Amino acid sequence: MAQAAQKLAKAVATRGPQLVSAAVSFSRPRLATFWHYARVELAPPTPADFPRALDSARGLARSFRAGRLAHLSVKEALRNGLVATEVLMWFYIGEIIGKRGLVGYNV
Repeated sequence: MAQAAQKLAKAVATRGPQLVSAAVSFSRPRLATFWHYARVELAPPTPADFPRALDSARGLARSFRAGRLAHLSVKEALRNGLVATEVLMWFYIGEIIGKRGLVGYNV
């Protein structure tokens, strides 16, 4: 057991800097891509985004009234249902975290 630990320590001492260098060179482009998308997607909405969001909501309401919901494919309807379920689950999880329990509020 001690010999295995010594072998491992020797391998880390000799190959450690190479492994760290390889890890840095591997992760650098991926982190650059991540930060690029994080800056774009996680930014708060600007005042120019609100009219576009309102127009989108109006278009959604208009299409719902026109009956375009009946023309969805099964795949699209399933996807929309899963997205709605995810949003509801995050709401419920937030409520559970906020009230610090599964049942009732501590008044």
